[in-house]
Amino acid sequence: MDRRPGLSIRLKFTLSYAGLLMLAGALLLVAVGLFLLRSGWLSTNESGAVQANPVIQFVRAFAPTAAAVMVFLLVFGLLGGWILAGRMLAPLDRITRATRTAAAGSLSHRIRLPGRKDEFRELADAFDMMLTQLEAHVAEQQRFAANASHELRTPLAISKTLIDVARADPDHDTGELVDRLHIINTRAIDLTQALLLLSRAQRSFTRERVDLSLVAEEAVETLHPLAEKHGVTLETSGDFAPTSGSPALLLQLTTNLVHNAIVHNLTQQGSVRVHAGIRPRSVVLTVENTGEQLTPELVATLTEPFQRGTERIHTDQAGVGLGLAIVKTITEAHDGTLTLTPRPAGGLRITVELPAASGG
Repeated sequence: MDRRPGLSIRLKFTLSYAGLLMLAGALLLVAVGLFLLRSGWLSTNESGAVQANPVIQFVRAFAPTAAAVMVFLLVFGLLGGWILAGRMLAPLDRITRATRTAAAGSLSHRIRLPGRKDEFRELADAFDMMLTQLEAHVAEQQRFAANASHELRTPLAISKTLIDVARADPDHDTGELVDRLHIINTRAIDLTQALLLLSRAQRSFTRERVDLSLVAEEAVETLHPLAEKHGVTLETSGDFAPTSGSPALLLQLTTNLVHNAIVHNLTQQGSVRVHAGIRPRSVVLTVENTGEQLTPELVATLTEPFQRGTERIHTDQAGVGLGLAIVKTITEAHDGTLTLTPRPAGGLRITVELPAASGG
């Protein structure tokens, strides 16, 4: 924003300090004069003029001294005010320099203002905290953008290779080519939709009252055919679990959890248990599935974008590595917490805890 140049805060403080000091000196001189007048040292005639008496000589002699004192107070006020204002505003100058450094793109800089707690240090600490969060967010976004670019480039590169091979060999079976291109394009479309959903989950949305148990039932019913195809048994249970949020996003969250639990399961006699419950101040959705043994180190990375618990397979059920990343983003957007715990017998237990709706 373009602004016209004006007086600096330091100069304003200096002028204010000097003006206050001059005003105090003037009031002091007036008070002394009134005191002399009321005490009889000075007298007035009928017209209100000060009568000449011996003390008037003292007053006339004091006037130059009083003027000199006022001049001294003015100089002292300006000089002292300038020095004091500089010392008081030094932390603000440091914060301003840090702000300009951050605006230039250096988010690693911190103010770390020393001294005891006061308004300036609270501001500096809040600014440092903001920079820390912003730096982490930017680093996450850069990592996400790099991963997304890589993931999108892969199917496009494969499609280009297939097309180049087909152009070089006109007698090649086009049916097989079409099928492979269909699979690759479907994966690219799924990835794009997942990226859009992830972006949507990070924006603001209208909150409504949502029963998490009904959302869980809807997700289980939708994915029941997929569970039958994979030979996985679905079990759902729960009580009335009201929360506040976006019905569409919470349904997507639950669908992603159940879908992952079905796909990443045992090849035979696998099971998925979905439970919605309520606690004193929160509601909880738990999705638990059988499967391979998972280490805590691997589980800790599953919510990162494009991370998968098992090796990628080239099918339409391989996913795009954004399922749990979307779940994490939606959970945080609803002021909730996401907990992933490996089961001792194999598989994973995922718990989503959201604030309970008021009056729920």
